Amino acid sequence: MTGTHDSPDHADQHAHDHHHARWPEGFWSQPPRLGAGLEGHEAVDDYNKDRKPGPIHVNRRYEGGYSGIQTFAKLPVCLTPEDLAAGEIDVAVCGVPWDSTTSGRSGTNHGPMVIRSADHQAGYGRPQLSLDTGVDAFEVLNCCDYGDAPISVGNTPVTFEGIRKFVGTIVEAGAIPLILGGDHAITWPCATAVADHWGYGKVGIVHFDAHADTGADAPQSLASHATPMRKLIESGAVPGSNFVQVGLRGYWPDPETLDWMKEQRMRTHFMAEIERFGFDHVLQRAVDEALDQADHLYLSLDIDVADPAYAPGTGTPEPGGLTSNEILRAVRRLSSEVGIVGMDIVEVSPPFDDKSEITCLLANRAAREALTGTAMRRLGITATDHPAPAAPSTEG
Repeated sequence: MTGTHDSPDHADQHAHDHHHARWPEGFWSQPPRLGAGLEGHEAVDDYNKDRKPGPIHVNRRYEGGYSGIQTFAKLPVCLTPEDLAAGEIDVAVCGVPWDSTTSGRSGTNHGPMVIRSADHQAGYGRPQLSLDTGVDAFEVLNCCDYGDAPISVGNTPVTFEGIRKFVGTIVEAGAIPLILGGDHAITWPCATAVADHWGYGKVGIVHFDAHADTGADAPQSLASHATPMRKLIESGAVPGSNFVQVGLRGYWPDPETLDWMKEQRMRTHFMAEIERFGFDHVLQRAVDEALDQADHLYLSLDIDVADPAYAPGTGTPEPGGLTSNEILRAVRRLSSEVGIVGMDIVEVSPPFDDKSEITCLLANRAAREALTGTAMRRLGITATDHPAPAAPSTEG
């Protein structure tokens, strides 16, 4: 019977029906774009209208990691773009507690909270010296915790536009956003906010992941954590040639998607290459490739690039990955030798972590290595694997 739901013509039409009328005007236009401007960023509310701008210290100077109010590394808080400007903030840590576009095990919306708390270090204001480099990032950089992006539960387009604007206020204030996710779909709005500021085509991404995240949308689906890199390429925000991917393994993507990636001239380093030539060789290639195209670098670290032995608390674990040490060295090297204008750490799912919270601890330390590397670059320390002066065992 024609005109019924059993009709092939109707089924084909329905399969591509995204219910456009339900979403903001222009949201589904091609190429897909998340809007423009920062009006309505929701980084200011009634509590902060009449307060003198500037960072707020919510902890006492010597409160340790397990006491006081839990901000990242016990950093002071900024709640408005004016706070960022008044504090001359270099790096703003923020959270995006979103996991409504995950396809596997959920729980990444708890990531920002637990990554912040997975920290036994002394409080902000005490020495925070990196024993690997001899650099104290908090002595070199002005850093803050900017809180979390606004989330509209169950509403992907409104949430992603809110994330883009929220992260945009950090970039427009002259600070580097260090973003704690959240599932990997958030890279679409976060990296778009960075590209909005620095220019489409001017930003490159080094993407550590077990998966390519270049999938096409499923019917009636706006986005998922398997699609953010394709979204960025299709929008023009980050050209395919500006992507460097490290750590891919397992049984996805499919041949069709791999062909699409080649057409986009993406540079992809599979674990098979790492196993054959060694991680240092591949990391050096990634550093070189990150420098040869884009003017600015954004890092996207999916924690499932680590072997599940080091990071079990993630939605789609894949055996055979990188070690914790390899990840931390890579983040520090790219931050110091190349320099970053933004970073996200995603796919940390605390409900699936072990009792020692080793996944959250690895994510926390990756953020600290990004801060250390950024501080090193500020000091002019850009040598490969720069050793700490207080580490005599590294000599000779």
